[in-house]
Amino acid sequence: MSDSKIDTEKLVEEQSDYLLSFAMSKLQDLELAKDLVQDTFVSAITKLDSFENRSNIRTWLTSILNRKIIDHWRKAETRYTDPVSSFFDQEGRAKHWLVDKKNSTSVESVVDKITQEEATLELYNCIEKLPPKWRGVIASKYLEEKVSEDICKEMEITPSNLWVIIHRAKLLLRDCLTKAELQ
Repeated sequence: MSDSKIDTEKLVEEQSDYLLSFAMSKLQDLELAKDLVQDTFVSAITKLDSFENRSNIRTWLTSILNRKIIDHWRKAETRYTDPVSSFFDQEGRAKHWLVDKKNSTSVESVVDKITQEEATLELYNCIEKLPPKWRGVIASKYLEEKVSEDICKEMEITPSNLWVIIHRAKLLLRDCLTKAELQ
């Protein structure tokens, strides 16, 4: 952790609405979302000394919350899976225990989706760190999918300047995402 102490009350006050909204978008269950956000804060506060300020505190908390949501889905799958159905088909004939379970793909897809959303959140956090003009160019080119000619007109830059900005922004984004990945 950095030299400065983190005020836990302020942390909870500033981040709880965002985390609750994030959890609700994944769970659609207010009470469960509240519980997982609370668990997230408990985990984070007990591990504050391991937070190294290499990312935004919100990104760190969201990552913890994502893991809590994934764990919830895994536990839910285990709880609702009929163990007998893992060994017998509907006619009662034995089947191999490695045959895919009915719900395993749904949990895997939830995990994949959360992982993808986490990566997208990291990307947006890295884009926010770019200089304002570069942010505008990257947003126009890759998020809004505008053609280069229109971007040059809007930003009042030359085509060669556009490509220099894009190249430099990509290098900074790559470095930022690499640092986030190492956490």
